[in-house]
Amino acid sequence: MLIIIQIIALLQGVFVLSALLVKRKKYKQNTFWLLFGSLVSILIYITFDDENNIFIENSDWFLFDSSLFITFLFLFFKYYKNGKEVFSKTDCLFFIPNLIYFIIEAIEIKIGEDSLIVEVFETITELIFVLYLFLIIYSIITTKIKHWALYFAIPIMLLFVFSILNEIIGLIDPTKELFINNQYFNTSLLLIVAFLFYFIAFKLITKDNQLLPQVKINKYKNSKLDLKFIEKHKTEIVHLMETEKLYLNNKLSIHEVSKKMNIPSQYISEILNIHMNTSFQDFVNQYRVDEFITRLKKDQDNHFTLLAIAMDVGFSSKSSFNSIFKKNKGLTPSEYKKTQLHNT
Repeated sequence: MLIIIQIIALLQGVFVLSALLVKRKKYKQNTFWLLFGSLVSILIYITFDDENNIFIENSDWFLFDSSLFITFLFLFFKYYKNGKEVFSKTDCLFFIPNLIYFIIEAIEIKIGEDSLIVEVFETITELIFVLYLFLIIYSIITTKIKHWALYFAIPIMLLFVFSILNEIIGLIDPTKELFINNQYFNTSLLLIVAFLFYFIAFKLITKDNQLLPQVKINKYKNSKLDLKFIEKHKTEIVHLMETEKLYLNNKLSIHEVSKKMNIPSQYISEILNIHMNTSFQDFVNQYRVDEFITRLKKDQDNHFTLLAIAMDVGFSSKSSFNSIFKKNKGLTPSEYKKTQLHNT
């Protein structure tokens, strides 16, 4: 039965790796290659593991170990979260425990598995891999990010914890009954990995964009706007808002501003998006929020309701006004008014 699971996982893994390679240009390279590396390492593990080698029984190919998958997965999530697109060479240091673990395995082949010192170092190294898994889980939970890695990190961590408990119990008292034997550990890990490949394959087939961060396509990369033109119209659009107060028109559109400035609307979008780091709607709404606050502070407007002031400064509905105001100020309009009254 186990060999069937291995073959299924192997076929799924080959499909996933092939599909990822075909689409590699659409993904951010750091996270892509780290995920690819983790999948390659686990594919090698389920094929050539000492206990379950598909091709050679009772093999002793210690380099095909599951720990490499954990380090790749840890670094994948690290870059998935921070969004950095350049891999830091210092992060190669996270592979040192893998190197140590491989050396320990090689020593065990040479001198046998009865050396207490070797067993102690092996257990300490395995604890580092558990720490990697814990950091993944902790980061996901504390930042409230719903991430597919969580569903695999938790069961793999539990398996490694039980495996380390076995090692510790074996060091203290070799006669004690183990929590989980090696065969059960490997079988369970293979089942998790088989489901991992199935899960990723499903996401690729359904074109789920949450699997890997994608490269953002810059629709203005072929822009012909020069710096002088950009600066001139940045000043002009600000003037239209601050002096002519176009934002007071609750039906104001980018096309109306385009006619006013006598330039194509896509130029206005480019100037705002790329050179002012905002969108047209956010740009206009910021002026409306500021105008609302200005009028709220004026004594002559105290007899107006918040909604009346909002409608007067260009907002078209109560719901959009409340959501836009909270997005800009972090408070609802009524909460903001209470805060202002408290401070005066």
